[in-house]
Amino acid sequence: MPAKPNISFENLEVAFASKSNADLKKMYLIFATVNNNLAVSVGTKLANWSFALGLPIKGIMKKTMFGHFCGGENIHDCQHAVDNLAKYHIHTILDYSVEGEGDEISYNATKNEILRTIERSAGDENMPFAVFKVTGLGDLAIMTKIQEGKSLEETEKTSFENLRKRIDELCRAAYEANTKILIDAEESWFQDVIDEMAYEAMEKYNKQSCIVYNTYQMYRHDTLERLKKANDVAMEKGYLHGAKLVRGAYMEKERDRAAEKGYPSPIQPTKESSDRDYNAALEFCVENIKTMGLVSGSHNEISNLLLTELISKYGINPSNESIYFAQLYGMSDNISYNLAKAGYNVVKYVPYGPVEKVMPYLSRRAEENTSVAGQSSREFDLVKREIARRKAARKKS
Repeated sequence: MPAKPNISFENLEVAFASKSNADLKKMYLIFATVNNNLAVSVGTKLANWSFALGLPIKGIMKKTMFGHFCGGENIHDCQHAVDNLAKYHIHTILDYSVEGEGDEISYNATKNEILRTIERSAGDENMPFAVFKVTGLGDLAIMTKIQEGKSLEETEKTSFENLRKRIDELCRAAYEANTKILIDAEESWFQDVIDEMAYEAMEKYNKQSCIVYNTYQMYRHDTLERLKKANDVAMEKGYLHGAKLVRGAYMEKERDRAAEKGYPSPIQPTKESSDRDYNAALEFCVENIKTMGLVSGSHNEISNLLLTELISKYGINPSNESIYFAQLYGMSDNISYNLAKAGYNVVKYVPYGPVEKVMPYLSRRAEENTSVAGQSSREFDLVKREIARRKAARKKS
């Protein structure tokens, strides 16, 4: 039986190796704010209001929330983040985080920007993935109608066909660039349609290597079974199954809609149930890693440690490119940096886009940090402890 990996997420010297004392002070202020529900609520409204009125707050945002959680306003701006992460053997996923405006012009503009991320990633070992969100490329109302079994009007059929073409264009571009591409998960009432398009792309482009990855939200009680069924189909049809695991991002919205429309909530009854299924999904993927690609998108320390133990248990080299750990830029550096130092494949999602257009993303980040049990307080605590550790080290020297 292989020994358990000797890794600790409490090694703060490694976690904050890339941060200067000034960086830590800035992080202290950011997480002190994010740790306060009222400050998040008021601050988000003020920022949105200021942008709507055209007030000059972009500089302030770039030095605070935007600067911490985003790589820049465009791909070129992100190079500093890419280079800095690469120094510590952490890879980058450029994540265009501007939400579409719901028309064909907007959808095509988003597709073209994602194509630019694929072009930028091609041949760069520091950027092994691209990513896209299907609702940035097409109308969710049409996907909802399809999942509900309703007939489409001719204009809707054309619109949906355009969406399919955009997805295929992106997956084909990734295939030709030998860049892996992640398809984000979204709300349950049109997720089946996204799944179907993801599996069509896998069947076309995942024959020799794992290029296309679908995302599985384990806070849904049916997802573990859906993951296993999808893998059975991939085995039958002879393609590699790309799976990105996350806990999920739409819990309140899912529960509210289920209550409003009177159907059973798709969400797990407890957090423990989500954790159980997430960890079971990790083991399933590692067991089948010869025919799968796995990205574990988690800020949960227990799940990340479990994956290192599974890698050891199944005799897999930590640098095997079939398995990646993923976290968001500006968060959980204690996990990312310690995993990378131990030789595991780690990627950071680095969001980018014009400051005012990335506000919805930043608002969600702030709200999620306050709603996820202990997330913001954990980040805040780590920063405070590292500041104290450095002060103590200076006194000793």
